Amino acid sequence: MKLVASKSKLRGSAAVPGSKSHTIRAVAIAALAEGRSEILRPLASADTASAVATYRALGAKIDDRDPACWAVEGAGGRIAAPAGDVDVGNSGTTLFVALGSAALGDKPVRFVGDEQTSRRSAGPLLGALAALGAPSTSRAGSGCTPIEIRGPLAGGRCAIECPTSQYLTSLLLAAPLGRATSEIDVPLLNERPYVEMTLDWLSGQGVRLERRGLERFRVPGGQGYKGFRKAVAADFSSATFFLAAAAVTGSELLLTGLDMKDPQGDKEVVRFLERMGCSWRETPDGLVFRGGRLRGAEIDLNATPDALPALSVAACFAEGRTVLGNVPQARQKETDRIAVMAKELAKLGARVEELPDGLVVHGGGLRGGAAGGHSDHRVVMALAVAGLAADRPVEVDTAEAVAITFPNFVELMAGLGAEVRRAE
Repeated sequence: MKLVASKSKLRGSAAVPGSKSHTIRAVAIAALAEGRSEILRPLASADTASAVATYRALGAKIDDRDPACWAVEGAGGRIAAPAGDVDVGNSGTTLFVALGSAALGDKPVRFVGDEQTSRRSAGPLLGALAALGAPSTSRAGSGCTPIEIRGPLAGGRCAIECPTSQYLTSLLLAAPLGRATSEIDVPLLNERPYVEMTLDWLSGQGVRLERRGLERFRVPGGQGYKGFRKAVAADFSSATFFLAAAAVTGSELLLTGLDMKDPQGDKEVVRFLERMGCSWRETPDGLVFRGGRLRGAEIDLNATPDALPALSVAACFAEGRTVLGNVPQARQKETDRIAVMAKELAKLGARVEELPDGLVVHGGGLRGGAAGGHSDHRVVMALAVAGLAADRPVEVDTAEAVAITFPNFVELMAGLGAEVRRAE
């Protein structure tokens, strides 16, 4: 499937869907908890469906038929050993988080994923879990799926470098349910706000731990999770595409449900675009965001790597030079997003320089044309946003990937007046 997007002026309001990151954490904690949980306003997407299927396989009972409320009967930390493989699909977050959960059991669990996920190594995480008592094997020792892991997580001490925060999130979610105290040293950590999000969930569960910043943790074992009833916050990662669309078209939008006090890292995109010339204000209903005359800026994306595709598009319509840097982990997402965005924006007429850890984008607009989405949901949506301000329409292939995190992207954009449609 393709998306075709043409020059547009946007207006009105859109309800931003729930956060993928919050939804997957909610599913994991509810699945490991004693008793019943209710997850309100979850994100229903391919990635969160993978999380639901994975934690069902690990022993939880999850009813996700009501899109407004998922009901979970937790397994109380007792991990089932499924007869077959556990398939995480395209969800790297599910893979990494569930590896820690599966390490709580005493029988082997084997994980597989799709082609993209199978290129994403869990090596450092597997090493840390082994140090805590849960050894594993992976394809050719690469840390990539298929991965078989077996606990129980006994506790102990480990050191782990985290080019993705998901490694540390996995350890922090599993360690309270381990048999003894786990001590975790973290000499390298990217995407730090996502760990703060995890710690916020643990705090809400009353989990006891000691920490020195985000560099060292001491987590007593023998704890547990309890059932909860909680609404999922709106997703700043998905909102990034609305924000970029307003920025490049000079439009004003009301994005409902967004809360600038939520720990999501991608809320900083609002401030990044403010530095580039946009304006915003909070209201009781959400965030009012207005595009302005864009100017180049130097932006550190280490904490917000998922914003790179959308911000690189916004930079194409800014005056001067924009540097999107300190984000080497963007090369290890569903695709190498640094290389992919450089290649595809160049096809559309941009002048882009690829750095080892980011992009330099020279503004001046885009002429439009055909671009490849590389089956990467964030790349597809970013390139569709480019079409809203380019001289000619932009046609993006592999658009079915949008369903991974944002199934109703086209409908919500069209509801704002965007000229965007699906095509075969």
